[in-house]
Parts: sequence; C-alpha cells; structure tokens
Amino acid sequence: MNPYAIRKYIVGAIFVLTGLIFVFRLFYLQIIDRSFERSAENNSRRLITQYPARGLIYDRNGKLIVFNEAAYDLMITPIEVKTFDTIEFASLINLSIEAVRLKIRKSKVKTKTNNIFKPSLFVSQLSAENYALLGEKLYKYPGFFVQTRTLRKYANKTAAHLLGYVGEVDSSAIRKDEYNKMGDYIGISGLEKTYEIELRGRKGTNILLVDVHNRVKGSFLNGRADTAAVVGADLTTTLDANLQEYGEFLMQNMRGSAVAIEPSTGEILAMVSTPTFDPGLLVGRSRAANYSMLQTDPQKPLFFRSAMANYPPGSTFKIINGLIGLQEGVLLPNSRYSCSGGYNYGGAKLLKCTHVHGTLNLLQAVSQSCNVYFCNVFKNILDNKKYSSTNQSYNLWRNDVMSFGLGKKFNADISNELSGNVPSSGYYDRVFGKNRWKSSTVISLSIGQAELGITPLQMANMATTIANRGYYYTPHLVKKIKNRNGIDARFLEKHITPFDTAAYGVIVQGMYSAVNEAGGTAYWVNTQSLGIDMCAKTGTAQNPHGMDHSVFIAFAPRENPKIAIAVFVENAGYGATWAGRIASLMVEKYLKGTQTRKPMEDFVLTFKYPKK
Repeated sequence: MNPYAIRKYIVGAIFVLTGLIFVFRLFYLQIIDRSFERSAENNSRRLITQYPARGLIYDRNGKLIVFNEAAYDLMITPIEVKTFDTIEFASLINLSIEAVRLKIRKSKVKTKTNNIFKPSLFVSQLSAENYALLGEKLYKYPGFFVQTRTLRKYANKTAAHLLGYVGEVDSSAIRKDEYNKMGDYIGISGLEKTYEIELRGRKGTNILLVDVHNRVKGSFLNGRADTAAVVGADLTTTLDANLQEYGEFLMQNMRGSAVAIEPSTGEILAMVSTPTFDPGLLVGRSRAANYSMLQTDPQKPLFFRSAMANYPPGSTFKIINGLIGLQEGVLLPNSRYSCSGGYNYGGAKLLKCTHVHGTLNLLQAVSQSCNVYFCNVFKNILDNKKYSSTNQSYNLWRNDVMSFGLGKKFNADISNELSGNVPSSGYYDRVFGKNRWKSSTVISLSIGQAELGITPLQMANMATTIANRGYYYTPHLVKKIKNRNGIDARFLEKHITPFDTAAYGVIVQGMYSAVNEAGGTAYWVNTQSLGIDMCAKTGTAQNPHGMDHSVFIAFAPRENPKIAIAVFVENAGYGATWAGRIASLMVEKYLKGTQTRKPMEDFVLTFKYPKK
C-alpha cells in the first residue's frame, strides 16, 4: 500500500473546499451583501424624480389656451416609515385615519410595481394650503416627503374634447411604455394623448443624502449624479380660440357639432361638440368624482360628437351624387327633370319632395334641393348600361363617395375618431340577397339617408373638398411643435378626387345660388351685405327616433376660400333655420373678426328642446 495515496485525497479535498469558500464568498458579495448595501443606500439616499412641466398649448394666433400650475404629491418610502401620530397626520392631508392606515398597509405589500425600498405615491395633488401645513411638520413623519408636480390650467372653459385631459397611469400604460412609472401622469384623451411624448418632456433625478431621521443633509456627490428634467415641447394648434369659443357660445343649448377647416391647408379652425364641459373639472383630486358625474349625465357631455357621431348627411350629400353623375356621363349641367312633389319607385312607393319644383336643371336642383332630381340622377348612376350589374356600378359609386374621406378614418391627430359608414355592396347582398337589389332598393342614398353615417368632421371635409374644387389635405389640429421642423408629412399630402374641375364649377354655382338668390334654400342666412360671398348646401336629415336633424355645409369666400364649415344640430328640423344661422354667424366671426348681426345671434340663443 502506497503511504502517500491518502495525501492525494487530502489535497483534493483542500482544493474543493477552497473552491466552495470562493463560491460562497462570491454569492455573499453579489447577493446577500449587495442587498444590505442597497438597503443602506436606500436608508442614506433619496431618489427624487424631477417631473418636467408639460408643454404649453397655444391657438393659431399665439393665444395661450393650456398652461401649468404647481401641485404637490405626498410620497412614501415604506421601509422608512416609523410609528407616528396618525390622527394629526390624517388631519393635515384631509384623509380619514382609516384611509391613512390602509394606504400605509398597501404601500408595504411588495409587488412588481411596488418596492418597499423605493418612493411611491401616497396622496396626489395636495392643495397649497395642505402643503404649507404639512411642510412645517414633515420632519415628524419619517418615510414621507413632498414632490412638486404641475397640473393643467385652462384659459377658458372651451375645447374640452379637443384638448383632452391628463390622469395617473395604470398598469396597461406601464406595460406599453417602460418610461411610465406608478404615480406618473399621462395624457388620457385629446391632444394630451395624441401628443403625449412631445408634451411630457423627459424626467430628471435628484439624489439626496438623508440622515437616520429622514432629514435631507445635502446632495449626493454634490449633485454630479443628478440628471436634469427636460421641459415638454409647446404645441401651436390650428385652432382659432375666439372662433371655438363663439361656436360653443352659439350652440350652448343644443346637441350637435360645428367643425370649421381652412381649405388650403386642412387646418381645423374650430371643432365644437355640445353639450360640452369645463375641462378644469378633470384636473386635481376631484377628477374621478367629476368624471363619474359627467359619464352618467344623460346629455352625454363626454361624447365627442364632432369626431364620433354618425349622422345621415341628408340633402348636403346631393352635391356628391351630382358630381358622380357628371363624371359618369349620365348627367349634364342642363339635364332637366320634372318635380311634381315626389319620386315614384318600387311600384306605389313615393319619396316625397319638400316642394313642387317643376322642371329644374342641375344648378337649380342644388340651389332648391330637389329630392326628385337627385333620385333620377342616382337611378341613372346605378342603372348605367356600361356596367354589367348593379353591384359593379354601386361599387364604383361607393369608391367615388369615399374619395371625399367618407366612410373611413382620416388618420388625423384627433383621438377617438370614428370612420362613419358608407355601406358596401356586400352589406346589401346580405340584407336583400345577391343580385336581388337595385337602385330603387337603395334610393334613399340619393338624398343622404338610408345607412349612410357621416361624422361632422367628414362633412366639413366634404365642404373643404368642394371649396378646393376637388382636393383636400388631411384635417389636423397641430400647426407647429416647438423645436421641430414642420408638421407630420401625412398632413401635407394632397388627396385628389376623381372628378373634373369643371364639374365642381357647376356645383359651386348651385351652392352660391342657394345662399344668394331668392328661392335658394339658404337665402335666409346670406352674407352679401357683409361683403362675403358664401356658398352653401342645406340639409334636413330624417331621424326615425324623433324630430329631424338640421344640417348645413358652407364655405367662403367663393374664390380662394378661407373657411369651410359643417354644422349639425340634432332634432332641430330644417337645415337653414338653426344650423345655417350658426354657420353663417361663425363664417362672419372668422372672416371679419367680429359679429354685426345681433338679431340673428339672439335668435340662435333662444333655441330650446321641448321638455319631455
């Protein structure tokens, strides 16, 4: 037996033991000791997030419409909290004792988003008064400190739907963007949401040294480890704040919308949606209660009618059928049809006209809004012999209609925009059976009824396209972002309709006659005395659930137009009576900068819905 053999095992055991010692030491240094180090660091350092002020929002003329004011969030670092006078603390921050205790318990529950070593939000948006009282006694409450934030303020109680509001992030927002942390505020709707990244800026961090009593003793490394917050970018919107305010003033008693666009750019000048609300209601600690109140209001003030409501366009849609008829060659400017008060279709059925118009040409039919004329035009479009079936001609008709931006979203910078509806041939195949429907089956489309659903924004864009004689730019709300060259390229793209410019000339002349010649449906609201050549088309949209809707589209001046507008007033009847007056007043306000027709304004303000 070799006397040295056992030494081999001893040496091997020494090497193994040494290796285990090194592994254990590395584990201790990397895991156990690091956790103590982190704990010590957390006890001696406080990381303060520096929240940047959100960017300001201006109207097209440089008028400030959204700004900031200071607010104070009470933060908690759970691991540092010691026993304290709960009664006094609760009174200082206007909470019940039970609420304070519950919040503390929740803060100490470790989750994916809650770390007991890191600060988290305890109470948001303390008032200046509460902050002043608490600040004097904060030293008595280890684990708590105050962090300065900013809240939105509004120059006027207008444009609530457009501007949107800011609220605290939820778990889904954190999952979508790792920049967001619990306690952060982000844009929830409107421009605040669409331009969140631009408006929010970039957070910074201050690292402070604190003693065992949680008192600040200075900056860590004299501030060399701090990072500065970057203020959010300011937005210059396309809105005319005065026009927006005036539109909301005129429509204060109504349900509906008014959208105005600058035709040459697609810039939205006003986007009124009523009933509306004070945007200040959705700021501060009362935001949740106010939101609940608005959400349960039967008038639905939170509903953004301008971009979300689907309405039948009524007779305003006739001008599109006129254009398609001219393009398809089934209609000439001098084509004449006789109106005896109604259009017979499908046997004994009658689609009534508002008057007995006699024999009309296209210009007169637009001016006087003859149902019979446009029923004949629509019939000839769908029964066109050059197409093999009604399905084929209908699909071509539908494509032409959608070239105006109808039946689809604009991909604009407007949150919650809906697409409206231009029914497909497949829809009618499902309802009536394939090859079992024809022009008479869907004749109501000739006068903007049936299944058509168009948003007020789309109606205003339709007026814009007519004003431009065949093209439009995507409607948008932001004109400039500070420190950025230009706007999004998609807002500079020209969308061209497939119609000859000459065809638009006839339609524009008809719209001009509707306003400026006796017998025109909009003659009541003409602006000739003001030196404004306005072109318009009235509409009375049938409503199976109550009184008809009042619809009006217009643009002015006739040449080189500066404003195109669509107004829709729910359950208000004839187009020129209410919607027409509102549009006429808003056109004057924008082009002249003032309002001279006080009697017309007073009449609009008398509007009231009958009590149920």
